[in-house]
Amino acid sequence: MPEPLLQLEAVQTHIGPYHILHGVSFGVQTGSLTMLLGRNGAGKTTTLRTIMGLWRASAGRIRFDGRDITASATPDIARAGIAYVPESMGIFTDLTVRENIVLAARSGPIDSARLDWMLGLFPALRRFWNLPAGNLSGGQKQMLAIARAIAEPRRLLLVDEPTKGLAPVMVRSMIEAFKALKEAGETVLLVEQNFYAASALGDDVLIMDDGRIVHSGRMSDLVADQSLQQRLLGLSLDAHQ
Repeated sequence: MPEPLLQLEAVQTHIGPYHILHGVSFGVQTGSLTMLLGRNGAGKTTTLRTIMGLWRASAGRIRFDGRDITASATPDIARAGIAYVPESMGIFTDLTVRENIVLAARSGPIDSARLDWMLGLFPALRRFWNLPAGNLSGGQKQMLAIARAIAEPRRLLLVDEPTKGLAPVMVRSMIEAFKALKEAGETVLLVEQNFYAASALGDDVLIMDDGRIVHSGRMSDLVADQSLQQRLLGLSLDAHQ
């Protein structure tokens, strides 16, 4: 196996008096879509925020493309090629869809071919291009948040629960968009609670519990093993179709 693009080695994170991550280790391969699953409070969001330097690892090491980024500042991590879409999305509701995306392209105007590709992933954004982002539905705001993250080419995309609270039709649209990102060769680490979406998208899967990785492997193997689903997640795929 080649060296992972992203590698966490025995990472621990404290937030104030709370010890959240307890020696988290895993790798994300270039070109893969890796699912990070687990119950609420397992440490998934903390893992993404620690990778981005928003919360500091208190022990362990984080390597990106062979470089140690454990102590790097968040802007430097972003400049290295990692984009983060938080669960809160963080869009500017008073700005138009166009202005939100223009602001995300820090290196200058977006290449027209890349813009067409992005709007092909999320056609609703084209329809609301010159309207305030606050007018969008929840699912459309999520699409805008992801589009902003890929306004410029990125080496790695971190996304926190993109289907949370979405209607089934929007979940299906989001699945199709991530399938297109996979086909384009993007590398994604995706936190998800919707097991149906996870099973449709994941190449690899990591499962967290109590701040630890308790399982890693191929997503297809987890989908095929309902007893493993029940043991690790307390669910089965059949219940979420």
